[in-house]
Amino acid sequence: MDLTGTAALVTGGGGLIGSHLAGHLQSEYGADVRVADDFSKGERDRIPDGIDVIEADLTDEAETREAVTADLDVVFHLAAYTDTNFDDDRTLFEENTEMTYNVLEAMADAGVSNLAFTSSSTVYGEAPRPTPEDYAPLEPISIYGSSKLADEALISTYAKSYGFSAWVYRFANIVGPYQRGNVIPDFIQKLQADPDELEILGDGRQEKSYLHVTDCVDAMCHVVEHGERDLNTYNLGSRTTTSVNRIADIVAEEMGLDPEYSYTGGDRGWTGDVPKMRLSVEKLAALGWEPPASSDDDVRAATRDLLAELR
Repeated sequence: MDLTGTAALVTGGGGLIGSHLAGHLQSEYGADVRVADDFSKGERDRIPDGIDVIEADLTDEAETREAVTADLDVVFHLAAYTDTNFDDDRTLFEENTEMTYNVLEAMADAGVSNLAFTSSSTVYGEAPRPTPEDYAPLEPISIYGSSKLADEALISTYAKSYGFSAWVYRFANIVGPYQRGNVIPDFIQKLQADPDELEILGDGRQEKSYLHVTDCVDAMCHVVEHGERDLNTYNLGSRTTTSVNRIADIVAEEMGLDPEYSYTGGDRGWTGDVPKMRLSVEKLAALGWEPPASSDDDVRAATRDLLAELR
């Protein structure tokens, strides 16, 4: 699908990835971009000028239909809650799946049949590494991962039974400006409060892939432009991994500090955390897009981005 000059809706467009994607579609493709967000965690001022903004709660059917209209060519559905948004798992699961169902129904009613969806590597659970897109069975170990897998099932139904074209992205850890509530900003804020000691969740040996958000949105658009129609699933990540201890080292180096590390213990940072993750990106590479940097380099770039903000 050619994105040049398209009319595109980005749900969750006030978030880390959504705001960068909205700007990328506008600047690189001349797209007519609309953002829908309830701004419960995203920020309106992250959205570039010239983009139409609709404040909408996508768990509400009527508000979703106001955002999803017949003039759209494609919907990028990024709106979702994460483990940090709610104290109870039921709300997280129900609201994520409700949002996706409402978006799909509104698209069907409006006659819009192109959907790009942000899933997650968490749908794989604890899988062999590097994990390809056709790995099975999918056995998520977190409610967030379960909600994303349920979303994928809904999207499959609309692609297979109702003629939708769907591009599903299973993300590694995406990092960069505006990020909050993740390991890099957490370490920065802890070290700003206490430069001498840094508490690390788990044992510090958790090891995952990281991808900078600017590369992420470029890959997302590349998949839509070059991937086949019907239902397509692509891993988005880097070819390398970075440990939590290494992230701590990078953050401390960039801040000019040499703290002592303390650990909460165990091989997981929290319940549902997958300690080690590396996605296979061979399918993405065969489509003509290669991750341009290593996980370490992307973590360092994101640290510099966030230090400039958080200072």
